Amino acid sequence: MKKKISIEGMSCQHCVHHVKEALGELEGVKAVRVSLDTKSAEIESDGEVEDAKIRAAIDEAGYEVTGIQ
Repeated sequence: MKKKISIEGMSCQHCVHHVKEALGELEGVKAVRVSLDTKSAEIESDGEVEDAKIRAAIDEAGYEVTGIQ
C-alpha cells in the first residue's frame, strides 16, 4: 500500500532525514522516499497506516502535514 504525504517546513537535507526517520519508525512501513523539491514523502507499507499516526509522527519531528493521498 502506498501513500503520498505533502509536508510543509522542510528546507534542507537534515529536514529530509528527520522526516524519513520519523516515517520509517511507523509500524508496517517498509519504504520511505522524501523529496525536498516537491515537499512530499511517499511511504510503502504492508498494510494500512492510519493518517493520524502519519500526522503525529511528522508533527513530532517538527513539520506540518498539508495533505495525505
